[in-house]
Amino acid sequence: MAIFNEKTGRKISFCFLKCWAWGFSLLTCLWFSAGGAKIDTTRSYIYVGNHSSFLDAVAIVICIPQAFSPLGKIEMLKIPVFGWIYKRLVVMIDRSSRESRDHSVAELRKDLADGQSVLIFPEGTMNKSELPLNPFYDGAFRLAIETQTPVLPFAILNSRAHLPRTDPLLLNPGLIRTVFGEAIEVKGLVAEDLEELKQKTFKAVLGMLE
Repeated sequence: MAIFNEKTGRKISFCFLKCWAWGFSLLTCLWFSAGGAKIDTTRSYIYVGNHSSFLDAVAIVICIPQAFSPLGKIEMLKIPVFGWIYKRLVVMIDRSSRESRDHSVAELRKDLADGQSVLIFPEGTMNKSELPLNPFYDGAFRLAIETQTPVLPFAILNSRAHLPRTDPLLLNPGLIRTVFGEAIEVKGLVAEDLEELKQKTFKAVLGMLE
């Protein structure tokens, strides 16, 4: 994508990613549907939702109706074809490195300033507990307040049932549903409002899961 500017190159890469996701869907007989609140695609958001299966990456690419920059783990680079495209779209993070975390936040700020939506799984990693949702970290909400970008909560309802986290070979065909909540506005919020924003978003995602 070097012959294009960064923004155009990202959009082209995202189209390739969409094609990969639909191809994966057809090959595996896994179908993905989206419902819930209508999303105004002329705005930028910080998408925030649950993460309980490797299939979540496919679900969000198919179901989110606009290009976005996800905050992603280095491990996803191992997936054939997807990993190659993923590297060109995702803001990579090594959570064990403070320098990597700071660099990732700076990259996300830049994308938001360019009018690009971003996606963060605020549980920090894939949920391997029996809880429907693990506690959220502060990062997504701090970024929302600092950039005055609305938070858009979503819930992927049943991806774990179709690809258990304990055995990635037990893939079960079927329909995976993603539900979007109403955007949570942050205009005028300050650092002291972070905890309230985080809990409001947590309750919105948990409510959709239940």
